[in-house]
Amino acid sequence: MEATKTAVKPAAAAIAVRDLTFAYAAAPVLQDVSFGLEKRAVGLLGPNGSGKTTLLRALLGHLPLKRGAVSVMGCDMAHDPRGARRRLGWMPERGGILPGMSGVAMVAYLGELGGMPPTDALQRAHEVLNYVGLADERYREADTYSQGMRQRLKLAQALVHDPDWLLLDEPTSGLDPRGRVSMLELMRDLAAHKGFGIILSTHLLADVREVCQEILVLRQGRLLSHGRVEAAPPGATAQFLVEGFGDEPAFQAALREAGLAAVRRERQLEITA
Repeated sequence: MEATKTAVKPAAAAIAVRDLTFAYAAAPVLQDVSFGLEKRAVGLLGPNGSGKTTLLRALLGHLPLKRGAVSVMGCDMAHDPRGARRRLGWMPERGGILPGMSGVAMVAYLGELGGMPPTDALQRAHEVLNYVGLADERYREADTYSQGMRQRLKLAQALVHDPDWLLLDEPTSGLDPRGRVSMLELMRDLAAHKGFGIILSTHLLADVREVCQEILVLRQGRLLSHGRVEAAPPGATAQFLVEGFGDEPAFQAALREAGLAAVRRERQLEITA
């Protein structure tokens, strides 16, 4: 995969972010992040701690922004937060399950919180649960679901109010191989055939390549690259930064035997494949 530079004008974009900076106390988490997105599947890639979840929370209007601006489908988050949020569906990595409620009751309730009339919310809840493959389990209490079922349930609640964009935070987290393939197939279908824009936040490059046409790369709160997802050209290399503990000389020897180069960079090994 290669991320090539693009020149998207934020003012004309479906989602526009300008000069976004955010810090918890004195620690900067996002620094001068600007980009514009058209309505397609976009990968938000970066290691843990790079600021991905904080960026998603900023897009959702969950953070008080002292510097920068966010616009969703023409609605400025600072001046019309309800209008902006109506166009967004949110699938969190952690939590998101309401104990004591059945799957269908939970999804319908969240639809009502999104402004839907109760009857419409219930009908739509049945539809989206059938779509994600939970029709047979919709009357079970949600906190008895397996991890794979919980992830599909959270996707259903993100879909229930029919938003323009889905913000998905590590949607394949904790899934077995079969569950991961099923989730990726749902995301591809939503983007390619159902007309949703998707921001897929993950640290897994393979998931981005499976689903997305565009990629944003974050590192230490800064946007390193924004471009199209393309096949890697012949002779391209991949680099990984690895932290850990144990017998490092033996680890490096094993890497050399596998044809990989490893160079120490302070507390990390930089591995080139």
